[in-house]
Amino acid sequence: MTIKMLNEIQVDENFETYVLIKSMDVRMTRAGKQYQAFTFQDRSSSISGNLWNTNEKTIREFIPGMVVHMTGKKELYQGMPQVNQIDLRVATGMEPNNPEDYKDKPPMSKNDLEEEINKKLFAITNANWQRIVRLLLNKYREGFFTFPAAKSNHHTFETGLAFHIVSMLRLAERIAELYPVLNRSLLYAGVILHDLGKVVELTGPVGTEYTLAGNLVGHIAIVDEEITKAVIELGIDDHKEDLLLLRHIVLAHHGLLEYGSPVRPKIMEAEVLHYIDKLDASMSMMTSALQQVAPGEKTQRIFGLDNRNFYRPKS
Repeated sequence: MTIKMLNEIQVDENFETYVLIKSMDVRMTRAGKQYQAFTFQDRSSSISGNLWNTNEKTIREFIPGMVVHMTGKKELYQGMPQVNQIDLRVATGMEPNNPEDYKDKPPMSKNDLEEEINKKLFAITNANWQRIVRLLLNKYREGFFTFPAAKSNHHTFETGLAFHIVSMLRLAERIAELYPVLNRSLLYAGVILHDLGKVVELTGPVGTEYTLAGNLVGHIAIVDEEITKAVIELGIDDHKEDLLLLRHIVLAHHGLLEYGSPVRPKIMEAEVLHYIDKLDASMSMMTSALQQVAPGEKTQRIFGLDNRNFYRPKS
């Protein structure tokens, strides 16, 4: 049997391939029997699949970040592709077993991301905002430049968080040129800080899960607390308007209370930050989904985009 990439395997085809385990959850059937729910990936695509004949050995052995040899059959379940009838074994030293060869390739290098964000720091002319941003970036630098932006949905690759920030900074710069009334310093500071809480909310770039703090508190509250800690450390008056503006733009970036923001945007910069955050996340979700289908086909339904699917034009 020929080894194929995930995007080369056709529906109803039996296959053999090597893949990276991107995620694994132990779940229960309605009958109360354990099974393992996987997301597998290679450089071409990702796909879900379940291992039904699971046991304590397979739960310990097949974990996120592991490269495995897999045989199975590609099928459709409720119109969505998945792998079934799978058989797994850990790839040996004589086989292609380097996890880095299977991960999504980041659009920019870590060094380029750092360089672009550092340049924008000099454009934050408000001294208090710049001091707070620099302190928190230095405090969480390693996670900020390696973590994904989310467990699922958008920018889920290593360095995805920093790439999301860079994309938003580019959007913010162009919008500020079109609307000079905007406070560019505030917008840049808000963009850089708005998702920084995810370095505490998530576990990291491999087998990404939510931490206890992520589940119980969430990244919006986490970053607001970090801003408050920074203010105390820097000796800034926490009643000053500029500090309240910075906290507001971060707290309001989800736009709606039902989406997790404790307050809706009440200044222009907060409204703009919300829209460019939503735009960049949506583009990431659509791009990833469309890359996995052929021209003339529809994507699977995207949960983060109101469970809609999208069509890939033939030309």
